[in-house]
Amino acid sequence: MHIQEWLETIPPISVYLLVGLVIGLESLGIPLPGEIILVSSALLASQHGEIDPVVLGLCAIAGAIIGDSIGYAIGRRGGKPLLEKLGRRFPKHFGPEHVALAERSFDKWGMWAVFFGRFVALLRIFAGPLAGVLRMPYWRFLVANILGGILWAGGTTAVIYSVGIVAEPWLKRFSWLALALAVAGGLVVTLVIRSRMKKAAARIREDTARDADQAPAPVAAGVAD
Repeated sequence: MHIQEWLETIPPISVYLLVGLVIGLESLGIPLPGEIILVSSALLASQHGEIDPVVLGLCAIAGAIIGDSIGYAIGRRGGKPLLEKLGRRFPKHFGPEHVALAERSFDKWGMWAVFFGRFVALLRIFAGPLAGVLRMPYWRFLVANILGGILWAGGTTAVIYSVGIVAEPWLKRFSWLALALAVAGGLVVTLVIRSRMKKAAARIREDTARDADQAPAPVAAGVAD
């Protein structure tokens, strides 16, 4: 069933709760289509007066901020062993190259990695837990989390709602378009991240080999005079 058609069958309070829950779980680290649900709900709000776009936006913002905060807490509590465990179970997503790239990104961008990660589908899932694992100071994480959550969730709701009001007839199938764009964007981001991870892994291997070559040779013990 069409996502928007399904949303039309449930009461407004359920739409608010669903948006907050899905976005919260996605931000926590579970791969769910939070952006698609938000876009479809905001579009539905532009066509049906029963759904308040302000309440919808607030639920989306709350889900984003709370979910990211829980993900941060889980990552901080689990630490490196959590990444190692995930790496063994999901090597394509949490392998050593992924962790190394994430650490370099957080070292370089700091709290901005959390802020801008909100706008990228894959990074939106991992930003909170990784920030906790990498021990980012909580106040920095919280500032970036709140600003990113407000701008992404609130901004998306406002833009889609406004566009839906202006161009309702043309946007009857917009949620399918959003899904197609999200998939295409996800593929592009995946390819870019995969390329960067390969380069990062190559640099790590080169650095490791160079350090091994430059290490002083061990002095043999018990050498006769």
